[in-house]
Amino acid sequence: MHSCISATSFTHIKAKTMKEFALLFRMDITSPGAQPTTEQMETYMRDWMKWIEAISDKGQMAEGGNHFSREGIVLRPNNQSEMGPYTVNKESVAGYILILAKDLDDALSIAKDCPILQGEGTSVEVRETAAP
Repeated sequence: MHSCISATSFTHIKAKTMKEFALLFRMDITSPGAQPTTEQMETYMRDWMKWIEAISDKGQMAEGGNHFSREGIVLRPNNQSEMGPYTVNKESVAGYILILAKDLDDALSIAKDCPILQGEGTSVEVRETAAP
């Protein structure tokens, strides 16, 4: 008697043996001069889609992730607030995705190919999510 594992079951088994990591994308989202031109944006999006497809093709894309708007409010203690997203050195979190990786080194190998790193003043933070 042969046992068969369907592709869906294999993906489920693989997901259980992998850890989940968040990739947080930072860039200058507030300075007008730092925003890409239409042509640059087309190139970035093409490269972005290739990168995302490569992660997905390897079965390492987890559910979750999105881009953030350029607007926001930062709340502080004592009912203090600041208009706009939280920024450091003009960088703010622009979005995130969730991936599956064996360990931090595996997650870093995925993150290092992120097209956002082709820009100035950009970064990708890799963080393991807390186990439920």
